Amino acid sequence: MDTVEHYRQIVRDVIREYASYKPSNGQIDTEAIVDPERDHYEVMHVGWDGPRRIHGSVIHIDIIGDQIWIQYDGTNRPVAEELVAAGIPKESIVLAFHPPFVRPHTGFATGAPEPAGSTRS
Repeated sequence: MDTVEHYRQIVRDVIREYASYKPSNGQIDTEAIVDPERDHYEVMHVGWDGPRRIHGSVIHIDIIGDQIWIQYDGTNRPVAEELVAAGIPKESIVLAFHPPFVRPHTGFATGAPEPAGSTRS
């Protein structure tokens, strides 16, 4: 199994694990969104907390090239730590929710900036 395919499997497993947790309040479903064709992976919360509509990403991960880009992490158990524990080296994980000038100080990969007008879908 090549490296990127190995990363895909780990990311799928981590996404499914996080999606197995249901929020303790409200009538909120947790959905795993796995798109291996475009390498997009998300955990979403959808539902109602009393009169308040809940719809949003809890985790958003993309695989770009041979790196895992954590676009958003709204958890109290950091996804990056789970990925490292599963065997992905820190040098292959970009904390994309930090601005590029902060990334060198995180201990994780800095990632090449995405080209302007990127056509990633």
